[in-house]
Amino acid sequence: MHVIKRGQRTGIRVKDLNSAAARNYRGPIFFDLNPAYKVTATWVPSHGKRTVDVPNVLGDTTPTPVAGEVRFKLNGQDVQLTDLGGDPSKGLFVVFNDLTSKTDTYPGGRFLETDPVTNGTVVLDFNHAHNPPCAVTPYATCPLAPKENRLAIAIPAGEKYDRTPRASLIQHL
Repeated sequence: MHVIKRGQRTGIRVKDLNSAAARNYRGPIFFDLNPAYKVTATWVPSHGKRTVDVPNVLGDTTPTPVAGEVRFKLNGQDVQLTDLGGDPSKGLFVVFNDLTSKTDTYPGGRFLETDPVTNGTVVLDFNHAHNPPCAVTPYATCPLAPKENRLAIAIPAGEKYDRTPRASLIQHL
């Protein structure tokens, strides 16, 4: 276990890797690998002059410094996503949701990490988009996609969300 701080709250996170829920977890499910969802984006730095409000599952909103944004074309559409705390020299971190969140992916958004920005560009491979911990447990306190990263297109790549009932999972955690 360890202590966590979320906004003005302090809590204790306890993990039991031998719990029934952990033992019965079936593992993640994914869309088929699709090279069309690996794109090269242009990096537009914000030079530390901008923040975005990032909500979380507790209902808190945290102003988060933005290193910049990525701009790219996907399925013929111009798209941009805001980085949420990555370091361009080490890699970016994006929380986004898209139209698949209504049917196939986690409604609060998925996480995507990148390799470092190089010569003003960065590769985004949505085949590696994955669910936050709160997709599998009600006890996590994940950030959700900020309004800047809620896309009006579908990105059917990466991890799906298992929408089967979680009653047995929740009661054993």
